[in-house]
Amino acid sequence: MSAGGPAGGRRAGAAVFSLLGLLALVGLAVGAGPVAAAEPVWVGRFDAGLEPWREKALKPGLTPNRHRLRAWDGRAAVEIRSAKSFSLLARPLAVDLAATPVLCWAWRIDAPLKTARLGDKAGDDYAARLYISLAIPPEDQGFALRAKLALGRSIFGPELPDAALNYVWDGQAAVGTAQPNAYTDRAMMIVQRSGAAQAGTWVQERRDIAADARRHFGASARPVQIALAVDTDNTGESAEAGFADLHFVAADQPCAPPP
Repeated sequence: MSAGGPAGGRRAGAAVFSLLGLLALVGLAVGAGPVAAAEPVWVGRFDAGLEPWREKALKPGLTPNRHRLRAWDGRAAVEIRSAKSFSLLARPLAVDLAATPVLCWAWRIDAPLKTARLGDKAGDDYAARLYISLAIPPEDQGFALRAKLALGRSIFGPELPDAALNYVWDGQAAVGTAQPNAYTDRAMMIVQRSGAAQAGTWVQERRDIAADARRHFGASARPVQIALAVDTDNTGESAEAGFADLHFVAADQPCAPPP
């Protein structure tokens, strides 16, 4: 049978059909375009006021810090001053860590604390401190943990979280050090910055909150609050710090520029 016969026609038709199908798939792919990147989730811009941030005291009788909004080296920032004092500037946090697990922020200190000591109750102070409070589902809390949390809340109040990640600017400990707080193993202290080398300048930070929460407190831990602080109540020192441009981004995205 010749190539121009029925068999040849069937082969040619099949080839045309395959080509049309390929073109259709290419057209769909081109029409779909690239997958849209997740938008940054801003939690602290400070260019339109402090709302919904609120000051919170952790225990009665403790002198609170002082804070104010200010333009600082071209950034809309919150300034926190502490003099033998301690309180949190906090806001609720609802973020999808599966989509945007990385927290970006900028901070600065005037100087590190001189007598603070990581892991020592008498020296448990920091020139700058950023908290992520975590909730853990009841079904993932054993009896011992439930009892520990109940005791803690009887002392510090019902807002004491199930767990917390603390990113601190320490005076001496090496960057990357991670160890439980001197008072409770439900708070993990992570040295994000240390020493005086970068004091007096804004430092941009980036941290995978999802990975840290999973590593230290399990896969079910979820963020419920973010807080900022300068902490000097134990050492009796004075310190000043600034915080700005807090936002969450996808793991493969860069931090956003200041708004």
